[in-house]
Amino acid sequence: MDQPLPGPGEAIVEVAAAGVNFLDVYHREGRYSLPLPFTPGAEGAGTVVEVGPGVADVAVGDRVGWVEIPGTYAERAVVDSSRLVPLPDDIGFETAAAVLLQGMTAHYLVKDAYPVQGGDTVLVHAAAGGMGLLLTQLITHLGGRVIGTTSTTAKAELAKRAGAAEVILSSAADDLAAEVKRLNGGQGLPVVFDGVGAHTFDASLASLRTRGHLVLFGAASGAVPPFDPMRLAHGGSLTLIRPSLGDFIADRSELLRRAADVFEWVRSKALEVTVTGRYALSEAARAHSDLEARRTTGKLLVVPDAAALGRREETQS
Repeated sequence: MDQPLPGPGEAIVEVAAAGVNFLDVYHREGRYSLPLPFTPGAEGAGTVVEVGPGVADVAVGDRVGWVEIPGTYAERAVVDSSRLVPLPDDIGFETAAAVLLQGMTAHYLVKDAYPVQGGDTVLVHAAAGGMGLLLTQLITHLGGRVIGTTSTTAKAELAKRAGAAEVILSSAADDLAAEVKRLNGGQGLPVVFDGVGAHTFDASLASLRTRGHLVLFGAASGAVPPFDPMRLAHGGSLTLIRPSLGDFIADRSELLRRAADVFEWVRSKALEVTVTGRYALSEAARAHSDLEARRTTGKLLVVPDAAALGRREETQS
């Protein structure tokens, strides 16, 4: 089969690693529709091997990462060169593929969707997941106090190691909002970061103080059903935002600025990237199954089959 040629403004990247995200599951399910056929994966890192006419942002041989561009579960990907982020020498491919999408998501959540201030007590759902761990670390870094939810005691320990002050086992809490308020001296919270969706939405609203903010950034448990906006008024003039990363990196200068901040946080250890699973391209379906079944913590990657095999041999030797 002939190799694709880059068009004007495009680059072909040899993919070294691709991040696995619930966004990929949503694309597969059709929840966020893409034109068919499509290649899954929206976050990756690798080396530019060819550029099309008019490309000025990158050159052949550059190490780059990217987000929200479909097609990373592949050996090579065709990417709009204006969306490629040059990687610093001290940021490896796996680190970039593991941190860019979720790291920049965490960045806009705590800097823009709700600017976290020192002294804020914040609820983070699924605090031991890849996104939850990054959010917990950043909120703690900014001087906030995190109450996290997890599904198991083992995951609770991970959340605490990331900086969570308190962790609630969601499976054991009869009234999650009441437990949140108990842990906050009987008071509601200024903000809840909710990437779970349907299963946690009611408890998230009930956990807020007057004029509190619900930042609903995902739907791991399914979409939130339609509701009467008067619930926000009755809850105490609450606000709800359903943000998306693409709107916060639409401009290249903003994309590069957020990426640079994320890389600096990694460099300074404010963010520690935890890759807990590496799947060969041929095992991508299993990566999705494990993610959906909540059998994982931290970040999952899909890597070329040869790289995955080499890593296993290295581990076994």
